[in-house]
Amino acid sequence: MTSYDVVIVGGGVIGGSTAYHLAAGADFDGSVLVVEKDPSYEFASCARSNGSIRQQFSLPENIAICLYGLEFYRNAHDWLAVDGEAFDLPFTERGYLFMATEGRVAVMESNNALQRSMGGKAEIVWADDLPARFPWLNPEGLAGVSFGAEGEGWIDPYTLVRGYRRKARALGVEYRDDEVTGLRVEGGRVTAVELASGVAVGCGAVVNAAGYHAGRVAAMAGIDLPVEPRKRYVYAFDCRERIAPMPQCFTPNGVYVRAETGGGYIAGVSPPLERDPPCWDYDVEYCLFEDVVWPELAHRFPAFEAIKLRNAWACHYDYNPLDENGIVDSHPEVRNFHFANGFSGHGVQQSPAAGRAVAELICHGGFRTIDLSRLNYARIAKGEALREVEIVEAF
Repeated sequence: MTSYDVVIVGGGVIGGSTAYHLAAGADFDGSVLVVEKDPSYEFASCARSNGSIRQQFSLPENIAICLYGLEFYRNAHDWLAVDGEAFDLPFTERGYLFMATEGRVAVMESNNALQRSMGGKAEIVWADDLPARFPWLNPEGLAGVSFGAEGEGWIDPYTLVRGYRRKARALGVEYRDDEVTGLRVEGGRVTAVELASGVAVGCGAVVNAAGYHAGRVAAMAGIDLPVEPRKRYVYAFDCRERIAPMPQCFTPNGVYVRAETGGGYIAGVSPPLERDPPCWDYDVEYCLFEDVVWPELAHRFPAFEAIKLRNAWACHYDYNPLDENGIVDSHPEVRNFHFANGFSGHGVQQSPAAGRAVAELICHGGFRTIDLSRLNYARIAKGEALREVEIVEAF
């Protein structure tokens, strides 16, 4: 039986980042296998993602995670270069804009102070200044906005996942197009990974980077991991009047919209809890656009009273229902089983730091750069939520 020092289950952005940070690190000289069942990434969350990048969070861990992500993306042309050929990862640095009503001002100010103390660049623009700064925005009922013009925007996530894969393979990582069907556990360790092709591979460590399939993978090792697929929709539309430049905007009830670089717009909203069960299909719910998204867009952006929906698609979050934050840890009993799960829609922007953190767990048994100990598995088992306090309200 062939063996590897590390087997990574899932070759999306989290698995790819972990493979890259292991292979590129000075403290690791072992063998790495990445098992990915969908090498086209057609149904991978990262390929269907908006690729959004921001630092506007309220937890110090998430701010630090995303600041490293920004550093990574700004240096990706060098860090993911292969054979002297620079890696092209376009970064549309057009900003993030969160709208706040009067009742959310204290939260917005507190979040902004923390973000700026850690190196974030978002500023608060108060209601009186909104018409001059953002003439396309209806400021009715808004106390102000938190606007990050620098270091926030979006990248192409499909290009990113391919870049991780290409660089990791150049550093000696092996990718195998296969599916993990079982994990053999003996003496508190995963000893082998079983594949759909009928073979098994030995392992020194296993990384669960299976995205919204993470709960299924953990169960193969007898581990309860409540990470589940939650469906999200992206609606693409055209408008006769062009709003440019337009950042990614979030209205007070959670509807987002942004102008795409090549023309047109995309928008969406998270469904209410009663309409958001775990599911595996890719059917699009158009009534969510008609009943919630479009009316809110027309209210906040007068130009969007007349728009034409031209496309829509669904993707799945690897959703952590406890607190919607990532789980980055080693299991306390199955000691060589490592979590990189539950990022709940933030996987692309958090992938550089998440992959580096898991590599540190494997190489050093603990975190060396960003202390992510509060993103542990123990909080999941105990039901102790670590929640973001955002300025976006649920509709």
